Amino acid sequence: MPYIEVRGVDHYYQWITESGDECPSGKPVMVFLHGWAGSARYWESTAQALVDSFDCLLYDLRGFGRTRLPKVSSLIELTYELESYAEDLDTLLTLLNLQRIYLNAHSTGASIATFFLNLYPQRVERAILTCMGIFEYDEKSFKAFHKFGGYVVKFRPTWLLHVPFLDHLFMARFLRRSLTGTYRNRAFLEDFLMADYEAALGTIYTSVSKRAAEVLPQEFVKLQVPTLLISGEHDKIIPPEMGRQAAVLNPKVEFWMMPDTAHFPMLEDPETYLQQIRQFLGKLQQVS
Repeated sequence: MPYIEVRGVDHYYQWITESGDECPSGKPVMVFLHGWAGSARYWESTAQALVDSFDCLLYDLRGFGRTRLPKVSSLIELTYELESYAEDLDTLLTLLNLQRIYLNAHSTGASIATFFLNLYPQRVERAILTCMGIFEYDEKSFKAFHKFGGYVVKFRPTWLLHVPFLDHLFMARFLRRSLTGTYRNRAFLEDFLMADYEAALGTIYTSVSKRAAEVLPQEFVKLQVPTLLISGEHDKIIPPEMGRQAAVLNPKVEFWMMPDTAHFPMLEDPETYLQQIRQFLGKLQQVS
């Protein structure tokens, strides 16, 4: 498995290409960012469907999936702020000699991508943000969420993988439709149990916070990169209204609500998802 050191942390990454080679072929590059406590694994089927047009780069965010945090702290002081993860991506692209990319990001990964689009707009041709939006700060509910999240992150024994049907219960809140591809409920549970404690807890506090509620709307206003924001109609994690509220802040952001899906529309209805993003990318290519 290929790894590359990014700011003192060995990051897992992989290329998905039409030829199957583990290196880019020269096509435009699309980079995928996964969400909280997930991994790049759930983007593989989407990437495979796009290899006719793109060389696809997938990687696991710092502290998640196969990107393990070092037991000894690196010389670089890293935080779990969303901007810090955006800086990780910038460094990764530099190390891989990638100048300009297309970006496809999901959930917390899409929040990271939003900061990346404003910090490094020269690096991105077009962006697709799936299942994200802006929200209002509510001190009481945020404190309750952080407390509950702390318990969830702290108590994750690996024997949970062996509890019958627990993976289905774990994913019930995230899905409207059953998954039919190769990435199934068990893989999501595996990724959740694998996530580093500090990274999982740290990103809960930074992604759902008073600061995030105040700053993310400003980030949407500043966007200069043409962006498609996709929400799942029945998403309970990030309801589509949050995405719609974000999109209206900037004419460069196109909003689309995907029917009969929830928090993983790219896996729940991959055909419709791919049709929509191809239409978005094709429309922009005609304009340029």
